[in-house]
Amino acid sequence: MDDAEKLTAYECGFNPFSDSRTEFDVKFYIVAILFIIFDLEISFLFPFSVCLDSISVVSFYCMLFFLFDLTIGFFYV
Repeated sequence: MDDAEKLTAYECGFNPFSDSRTEFDVKFYIVAILFIIFDLEISFLFPFSVCLDSISVVSFYCMLFFLFDLTIGFFYV
């Protein structure tokens, strides 16, 4: 291929801004992983909310501890 052809606009019609092989910042990956972790932890709250009227006091305090731990982790991040 010719170098001039490589520098033409892509199919979308935009001219290339810069080199496509630039590195991403590590913060981008950390935020993405933390989003997945907190999203999965929040999904543990759905079964608790469904059976809230039939759980024991120990289960209730365990879930409160889980929520406290989740909150501390959120503020730490």
